[in-house]
Amino acid sequence: MNKLKVLVSLVTEDNDYQLEQAASAQAAAIKLGADIQIIYSGNDAVQQTQQILSFIQDPAKRPDAILAEPVGTGMAQIAKAAVGAGIAWVIINSDTDYITQLQQHALVPVFVVVSDHEAIGKIQGQQIGALLGEQGCVLYLEGPSVRDVAKIRTKGMLSTKPLKVEVKTLKGDWTQNSGYHAIKSWLSLSTSRQLHVGMVACQNDDMAIGARRAFEEIVDTRERDAWLRLPITGCDGVPKSGQEWVRQGRLAATVVSPPLVGDAMHLLASALKAGSQPPERTVVAPSSFPSLKELQNLRAQAAPKS
Repeated sequence: MNKLKVLVSLVTEDNDYQLEQAASAQAAAIKLGADIQIIYSGNDAVQQTQQILSFIQDPAKRPDAILAEPVGTGMAQIAKAAVGAGIAWVIINSDTDYITQLQQHALVPVFVVVSDHEAIGKIQGQQIGALLGEQGCVLYLEGPSVRDVAKIRTKGMLSTKPLKVEVKTLKGDWTQNSGYHAIKSWLSLSTSRQLHVGMVACQNDDMAIGARRAFEEIVDTRERDAWLRLPITGCDGVPKSGQEWVRQGRLAATVVSPPLVGDAMHLLASALKAGSQPPERTVVAPSSFPSLKELQNLRAQAAPKS
């Protein structure tokens, strides 16, 4: 078999988790002896489909496999075009409803590798309970609704956060700048002082650190210090960013969601070698960092002694 040629399409370069996805892809390519090309869509679903189509339609550029983390929908028509051209198709971190049908007729591997986003949300809801207690108000930075990822994480969080905890939702796009601007805009509203926010929870670490940067820029020192005393949490838990920010005390906690592209490439290579289809859907479990027990102990230690 000739050297495996793989195209990896990711969401954005302005996100540590996406860069970790890229790093896992490169490490897998070295192990497998594969040629890999990584492209970024700049958080633009139309651009992503155009980029991928250009590789499918040009025989000189055509890869053996495409691994795509969608900006928007699961790109059903692009998937059919790829498989029709004899290109293996792998969706990363997003559920789709067409894999079963495509697998029935495909002569190449077609499958999904996804983080358990509902479990990520559930852990974050449990972190809210551990850090805030049974009641209070959480400022919640959610990813873009164009993808199911944000909705599923929110659903998980709402199912496990304490019943009396109120949630105020703001929107971001997974980048630090979006977290920063969401908080800056919200702080400019007079109503922001009336909510008595007890913590800030974000659907990824980049938005969380962006939110913290907005608080750090508050001119009034007393107000700034009050905001910065609040627990700020994120998700993704990349070792050199999210987990490191927790160790530094810049974030209170994160949810570790391992990068998936490297695992997907190994599944792909095994399937190609065996001439078989992998399972339609491989789910990777998340974990709390620090553990929920550690967070509960920290809150207990911080509670005023009677």
